[in-house]
Amino acid sequence: MIALKMAKHDEKGDLLMEQRLHANPSWQFRLLLTIMMVATALIAPACKDKKEASAPPPPVVTVVEIVQKDVPVAYEYVAQTQSSHLVNIQARVSGFLDKRMYTEGTMVKEGQILFQMDAKPFQVQLDQAKAALSKQEAALEVARLNLARTKPLTEQNALSQKDLDDATGQYQSSAAAVEQAKAEVETAKLNLSYTTITSPVAGITSSARQTDGTYVNPQNSLLTTVAVLSPMWVNFSLSENDIQRYYNQVAKGLLRPPKNHNYQVEIIRVDGSVYPHTGQLTFAEPSYNAQTGTFLVRATVNNPDGILRPNQYVRTRLKGAIRPSAILVPQRAVQQGSKGHFVWVVGKDSKVEQRPVTVGDWYGDDWFVFEGLRAGEHVVVDGALTLRPGATVSTKPYDAGQASAVGQAPGSAATAPPKADAAKGGK
Repeated sequence: MIALKMAKHDEKGDLLMEQRLHANPSWQFRLLLTIMMVATALIAPACKDKKEASAPPPPVVTVVEIVQKDVPVAYEYVAQTQSSHLVNIQARVSGFLDKRMYTEGTMVKEGQILFQMDAKPFQVQLDQAKAALSKQEAALEVARLNLARTKPLTEQNALSQKDLDDATGQYQSSAAAVEQAKAEVETAKLNLSYTTITSPVAGITSSARQTDGTYVNPQNSLLTTVAVLSPMWVNFSLSENDIQRYYNQVAKGLLRPPKNHNYQVEIIRVDGSVYPHTGQLTFAEPSYNAQTGTFLVRATVNNPDGILRPNQYVRTRLKGAIRPSAILVPQRAVQQGSKGHFVWVVGKDSKVEQRPVTVGDWYGDDWFVFEGLRAGEHVVVDGALTLRPGATVSTKPYDAGQASAVGQAPGSAATAPPKADAAKGGK
């Protein structure tokens, strides 16, 4: 009986729902949308569980294999050129400056006339000196003849010994006066020759410090300068830290200097071009500069075409040193943490470990690693930012062509070149 009533109630419910669907179509759409939302809510957890069940793939990183090899290195320093022979042209006598005989700022030859002073007063002094010499020579001749007459008469006791002594003394005094007059003549000749001022060396001249007609005396005797252009000196300074770092690396075998410390010196001009002539180290100061704490080193380079000029700023590149069995890694493979520099190393099980390293100088886009790595190990170059110790990775080889070309000059951490006492060997 109860079942019969429930069946009739269901039939009435279905009939009522069918009537509503025909009477209101939008109500039908809402019902369908509700059914779909319920089905989606039931299916989504199952899909989510399925996705969580599948493990994510390991991250892909690029690695480089460590290879030890001898690497030639070079060191660059800011330098300044200096004339190897800078001569101040000064007047040796006082007088009026007649004429400048050269073109300012041009090359002059050795012995070329630069200035001409008024020579007439000095010619008069020479004539006076020559006349004084002739007078003294005449007096000497009289004294000689007087002595020649006195000697035999004294031997015959016709004259006293005092007369002979007086004649002898007069002769010697006249002879000394002649020598003095000769010296005065030579002095007058020198003073006359000093009125023609020549260049003692071949080089480039500066501007004239005195104009024509100026009275030149010891207070304004500087007339110009002549600078020898070949060879040219190139001076640069090393700090005490640079030199100590150099000694330490040589002692540890991290750096092998050239034989007898004969470094080859290249000159880099302001536009980055390499000067065609190379030089050698020829001088090093025996002590540090007390004010700057630096050590002056000098290189000498030929300058036959006069391209380099005095006081010009250039860069010197010292070549010849080698880092034996060196390890190079790309710069971006090296990271820095609170405890220093480190790299990520991939083991044979494809798991990474964080390895502390001791780094040295830059070498183009690479970095020298002195401690912490061995040949054959694989270092992560790209993709290391999200790594954690012990993480499993998938590797692919590092393409060095993607980086900039490796240069020959180190970066900011340059070490010192040759030691001071060995610079003499570069002559």
